[in-house]
Amino acid sequence: MNGAESLVTTLLASGVNVCFANPGTSEMHFVAALDRIPGMRCVLGLQENIVTGAADGYFRMAEKPAATLLHCGPGLANGMAGLHDARRARSGIVNIPGDMATYHRQFDAPLTADTDGWARGVSAWVKTSMTSAEVGPDAAQAVQVARTSPGQIATLILPSDSSWSEGGVTAPALAVPAAPQPDPHAVQQVARLLREKKNVLLLLGGLALREGAQMQAHRIAMATGAKLMCEGSNARVQRGQGRLPLERVPYVVDQATEALKWVENLVLVNAKAPVGFFGYPGKPSILYPAEANLAVLTRLEQDAEAALRAVADELGAPRVAMPNNGPRPERQRGALSPEGLARSIAAVMPEDSIIVDEAVTYGRGFFPFTHAAPAHDWLMNCGGAIGFGIPVATGAAIGAPGRRVISAQADGSAMYTVQGLWTQAREKLPITTILLSNRKYQILLGEYRNVGANPGRTAMDMLDLGNPDINWVQMANSMGVEAARTNTLEGCTDLMEQSFARSGPFLIELDI
Repeated sequence: MNGAESLVTTLLASGVNVCFANPGTSEMHFVAALDRIPGMRCVLGLQENIVTGAADGYFRMAEKPAATLLHCGPGLANGMAGLHDARRARSGIVNIPGDMATYHRQFDAPLTADTDGWARGVSAWVKTSMTSAEVGPDAAQAVQVARTSPGQIATLILPSDSSWSEGGVTAPALAVPAAPQPDPHAVQQVARLLREKKNVLLLLGGLALREGAQMQAHRIAMATGAKLMCEGSNARVQRGQGRLPLERVPYVVDQATEALKWVENLVLVNAKAPVGFFGYPGKPSILYPAEANLAVLTRLEQDAEAALRAVADELGAPRVAMPNNGPRPERQRGALSPEGLARSIAAVMPEDSIIVDEAVTYGRGFFPFTHAAPAHDWLMNCGGAIGFGIPVATGAAIGAPGRRVISAQADGSAMYTVQGLWTQAREKLPITTILLSNRKYQILLGEYRNVGANPGRTAMDMLDLGNPDINWVQMANSMGVEAARTNTLEGCTDLMEQSFARSGPFLIELDI
């Protein structure tokens, strides 16, 4: 057994059976091992952010890590935007870049890079397997790290001679630490705060946004009058009928400070205290009142559902039914608007859909109009590196087979990772992409105002995507994805319903 074969057998023994890949020369023995050893699903991405973003989306839905295969330091560098977003989403990934043979590094060949150094900025754990005998044990440890709550990126660097040399050993799977249980002292402190204080907000994030944790948070809110919100960006929110109609902390600073101005006591449940996405001249960095009292019920890695249940029990809060979110929205007609599109999606989306949201400016207000949709999962960009939507939708579809994925996708962001459409077609994935085509970087037009800049013609031209126009129907067709264009709510709704009846991907270019 060579090192590459021990890597594949160890990954499989540890429960990793999907590999998103964009390999090169240094990884050829790993590729050959994937061919010889059955059990690993290999998914090709045509650019490395497709690979890393798909691994992010896969973890969010499958709740276990996939492996990535990247070509040396530059391949890792190409995929780092996706890894940044995945780290912020706390997704577990076994990230495997190849590297120069150990004896060849001294000659400084063209692809020689500081792969280790680059990996550390996006990884919780980095290790280079210097010999074939180390590869299997290192791989088992990488999987253990990736699966440690709530999820982490473990980067295993694989020099090519460690891959091709004999002496590889399959390592047994390592036990995964259970999520840390809540601190009894924190539970008692929060329960006392809820009894004695007013204007309390429980801010939910991470695993606190799963249905079971929401039920416990609802018990607390009904018993105490505390309010509930979720973070502005969340890896996965379980929403729709049977789930709480949670609102997000707004993105825009003025809107956020207005929404939170009443808060005197802020309780963090797998969440961070809200701050602005950027610093703006004359505006605060923190979005909640500076004099508010902060209490931490659970850190990001702790069991949020257990903690919320413990608080509810400490308060003697009775069990209550989840709220009725009202009637499902009807199909919309008339002029296009963000509200109308949100209602149209809610009106026709299949039960148990997955929404991947990179609608950016157009989609900021979607939440209030989709609370009464059928039960679904909503995935957001937690790191802000654009180009998130298409790859994450690809990985989510593989991580949750049989479920329809609806990708609300801004056109400017889509151009960063458009190659992912090809992977969707190749894998025949049930993904409906609603491509929001306004032919501009709309979000940056607002940011000019926010930072107090005074753009002229040259600056405005840099935000214009309409010279020439991008033809998204032709773009999708060229990658094997069916597509159609519309500029009405009725047309978009009809195309959505048609796409849901197909087994493969479909792109709707919606002129907004």
